Amino acid sequence: MERYDLVYQLYDEYDTETLREYQAFVDVFPAVDSRVALEHWQGANEELERRKDEIRSGFAAGETFAEVASRATREQAFTALDLEAKYGRAVNVLVLDVDETLRSAGGTDNEIPRDTLHVLTEFHEAGVPIVICTGQTLENVKGFAIQGLGSEIVHSGNLSIVYEAGTGVFTPGHGAETKQLLYEDLGEEIRDVFDDVRSRVLPDAPEDLRRGCHLQGNEFNITMKPNYETGSTKARETIDTALIYLIDLLADAVGTQLELTGDSSGDAGPDGAGGNDSEGDVEVDKDDSNGNDNDNNSGNGTTEINDEPIVDWTRAFYADQDPEIRAVLEGEGAYPDLDSESVPDALAAVLDRIDVAYYEADAAEIGSLELNKVVGVERALDVLGVDDPFSLVMGDSKSDLRVMRWVDETGSGIAAAPEHASQDTLEHVLETDELVFDRGKSVDVLRTVYALNRLARLE
Repeated sequence: MERYDLVYQLYDEYDTETLREYQAFVDVFPAVDSRVALEHWQGANEELERRKDEIRSGFAAGETFAEVASRATREQAFTALDLEAKYGRAVNVLVLDVDETLRSAGGTDNEIPRDTLHVLTEFHEAGVPIVICTGQTLENVKGFAIQGLGSEIVHSGNLSIVYEAGTGVFTPGHGAETKQLLYEDLGEEIRDVFDDVRSRVLPDAPEDLRRGCHLQGNEFNITMKPNYETGSTKARETIDTALIYLIDLLADAVGTQLELTGDSSGDAGPDGAGGNDSEGDVEVDKDDSNGNDNDNNSGNGTTEINDEPIVDWTRAFYADQDPEIRAVLEGEGAYPDLDSESVPDALAAVLDRIDVAYYEADAAEIGSLELNKVVGVERALDVLGVDDPFSLVMGDSKSDLRVMRWVDETGSGIAAAPEHASQDTLEHVLETDELVFDRGKSVDVLRTVYALNRLARLE
């Protein structure tokens, strides 16, 4: 009998809904010091096993179908069959974003739900490595991972944390490879730009911005967060101001770097490979506040390239990269009247390596485009020893989309996103396998993949 026919039989002939209710109760029943409660749990567990035994005796692969029915809905089971038919293999590593993916401020009180944590524990027990892939700091991620999954799993050697969107990888239990600072591999000129911005970002900020925001405790990325409640009007105003301030501060730091390197040919990329030679006559000049030449001034004047302020060129560059950034610049009257395609090559060669990210009413950030979640995930998989990955990638943002596109292009995974994900991320997921889940319900996709992995074992 075909697998589809067997699954139809499973969900038509057995009360799988009640079975799942018993399974959920047994799985997430809290540890309480009560004899009555324990007896209640034991009774539920016995009834669960009785119902599973009915399925076990009704199918040749009864154990598989009992486990699928106890955790996956009818729709999830058929989705799992479709995925197995399409890809012909099980998921062998989970790559998971945290904020607004595993947990959601709007749906889970910003905590990872207990049913989600339990399913992750089951994947771990089945030998499936877990890669937590987030823009958060390492300490934040370690804290909730230990609290939610437990120290044993975190330090099992089968879990890795890609933090700050790929600037570092932490894989406990792997000796010298346990913590890898990927930002140390960047060229010195890029690290100097970040050091310059980091040292000045708060001290040089206007008073209202300095009092209205703070720096996230990153090792490398520079992230400005509002002191006001995320999503509020004040937070939005603060982050819009912070975005423009960060872009301008970055422009000044890059201008200083171009002066120091004397780069006028566009050779600012890795190993000297950057822009082309079409702007070989780029002129970099820094004036002080009185318009006088001042080659020793680093940040108090205005750097110009080809007679245009570098600040305007930089704003034009990032506005062209991201429509949300352009909208903020236009809304604040800070959008320059410059053709983004005419950004001088020497400047573009540096900016092409630096990411400016805008998260409405939440954060403004500068990061390295050479260090992203894809780079971090690749390193994590290498440390974990996953040589032939077929990943489930779950996320909601543009940084997660890079990983989703990477696994799609390389045939090494599938992608899932919450319904409130960024538009581009949601479109990608809908165009591939349509694994979209409700806010705070990441467990639905995890259960689908759990069923996929069970069904993929069948001959």
